[in-house]
Amino acid sequence: MSSESEETKRLRARKYETLRADEAGSAGAEESGDEDEEEMEPKQKLLQILVSAGLLVAAVIVDKSVPGLAMWQRLLIYLIPYFAAGFDVLKEAGEGLAHHEALNEDFLMCVATVGALLIGFVPGGKPQFAEAVFVMLFFQVGELFEGIAEGNSTRAISQLLDIRPDTANVERGGAVQTVSPEKVSVGEVIVVRPGEKVPMDGTVIEGTTSLNTVALTGESAPRDVTVGDPILSGCVNLSGVVRVRVEKAFGESTASKILDLVQHASGAKSRSEKFITRFARVYTPVVVGAAVLLAFLPPLFCGHFTRDFAEWLLRALTFLIVSCPCALVVSVPLAYFGGIGAASKIGVLIKGSGFMDSLSRAETVVFDKTGTLTKGVFEVTTLHPEKITEHELLHLAAHVERYSSHPIALSLKQAFGNEDDGCTVTDVEEIAGRGIRAKVNGKTVCVGNTKMMDDAGAQWSQCSEPGTIIHVAIEGKYAGHIHITDVVKPDAAKAVADLKAEGVRRTVMLTGDRREVAGRVAGELGLDEYHAELLPADKVSDVEKLIAETGRDGQKGTLIFVGDGINDAPVLARADVGIAMGAMGSDAAIEAADVVLMDDKPSKIARALRIAKNTQRVALHNIVFAIGVKIVILILAAFGLAPMWLAVFGDTGVLILCVLNSMRTLRAKG
Repeated sequence: MSSESEETKRLRARKYETLRADEAGSAGAEESGDEDEEEMEPKQKLLQILVSAGLLVAAVIVDKSVPGLAMWQRLLIYLIPYFAAGFDVLKEAGEGLAHHEALNEDFLMCVATVGALLIGFVPGGKPQFAEAVFVMLFFQVGELFEGIAEGNSTRAISQLLDIRPDTANVERGGAVQTVSPEKVSVGEVIVVRPGEKVPMDGTVIEGTTSLNTVALTGESAPRDVTVGDPILSGCVNLSGVVRVRVEKAFGESTASKILDLVQHASGAKSRSEKFITRFARVYTPVVVGAAVLLAFLPPLFCGHFTRDFAEWLLRALTFLIVSCPCALVVSVPLAYFGGIGAASKIGVLIKGSGFMDSLSRAETVVFDKTGTLTKGVFEVTTLHPEKITEHELLHLAAHVERYSSHPIALSLKQAFGNEDDGCTVTDVEEIAGRGIRAKVNGKTVCVGNTKMMDDAGAQWSQCSEPGTIIHVAIEGKYAGHIHITDVVKPDAAKAVADLKAEGVRRTVMLTGDRREVAGRVAGELGLDEYHAELLPADKVSDVEKLIAETGRDGQKGTLIFVGDGINDAPVLARADVGIAMGAMGSDAAIEAADVVLMDDKPSKIARALRIAKNTQRVALHNIVFAIGVKIVILILAAFGLAPMWLAVFGDTGVLILCVLNSMRTLRAKG
């Protein structure tokens, strides 16, 4: 093979065939037919191998039991099992020649086996009829194992991502119609019954139920939803009937985006895959050229050409059989495909094998605080008004923050409760890294941090309580502050400890919160360092500094940034690997991050690292084993010490072992 060309294209086509069929929206019956056809392919291949093996045994019996057969008669006898075993390989080789892809495994195998069939007609050549058929037969055994492995990987991923239903129950004209989800428009109302998959993203407008989100998050714990709650495609309705107003078109739904992400996960290649591509480009032509030289130069210059040519030709044919790099070209991408599938089983979506490589070399992990290490669910604990009442202080803060979706704003609004009290709020202006300014009943009110107070000219009061402090100023005069606390996630400390156990040397937290709050959280979780009171631009510059400091002592480590994927998009993009936390249903997270965690558990980061390391280890094992075995057998073949059966092991045997090894990545638990 001269490059990634035929084998890789065919491998990837097989891998994603089911997923592409799903994306094209094929009907259920057609999909079932495709699956049946995929299941039949290994059975047909096995039948072909068994028939060919029987014909080979019969040919050997006839050859040995009938004396005095001419060479051409023996050839005709063995051509029957040869064509039975290799008719499809011969066809693929012909197609490769027609498309100027001569140096692929099928063509090399055909040249080697046809040469073995004909070598008996060369002066001094010993017949290799049975050996030629056996080589082709064992090559098909390798193809069988490859097909089974690829089929298992594809089925595992397809079943895992079988999250988009074929139908949706939509209310039209006073009746419920069953239609294709693509035909449902935004704003229409769909009905989801118990046991059905949610076809589209929307909001519950009637009913209460529990949802199985395992296909999205990897967690089997049900999630309760009621009127007003969002509901995501891909979940399974477990109990009650719900009516849902559709918020996104089918193609833009969460399930569709996840499927698209996994389908195109081969886009960013790993270093191992890039190495294999470069290696195949150079290795195969060099070995083929060496085989040609081995066939002609030694008998031409070192001996009697007519007498020795057959011996050196056999060595060259053995050389060709070993030269196929299919074990590498197939098994290494298959290992990464399996690793990506294993990660997706636990709700971790990795956008490419290149990012899996980077995960395996993680040296520094940088966390955002709110919503990543903490729940992002804030509670108002104490009020400290100055010259106004507690009610007025909370009232002003809640009204200024009424249009914000920030967790702190939500806590203020929840604590106040009644926003519809006749107040007018105008000229709302959010100031990055400081807070929000607005006019409440005509008075300018600033709500935010101490920087906001300084900008407003208000003399703010210091608060020693741990937590987030929200200051309020009215017309430039300080009105008091509100103490809000955030809760650390239950598994955050375990996540940090597990990362260090996986070899991460530095854990850092970046936050715009106060230094006292950041210090408390960092100490509680065992983080190595923290940087507080940062503006969004400060986070980017801090990450750049950390990247420059990562990879010391000659180590080529990587930096991972973990954030919510919405507010931290610039930092996610700047890091070597950006991980979006708790991104179920977040378009921004899926777009901005390289790795997406579908729930909000930071402990899954260490599990993703373990899967990535295991995947890279398996790929490396395949590379070292395949290249090592091939080099040894090539040297033996050059000196005439490698029989043809050993060459078959060097090609097909190594392929089978490497493919079986790659399959271990799909079963990795993390």
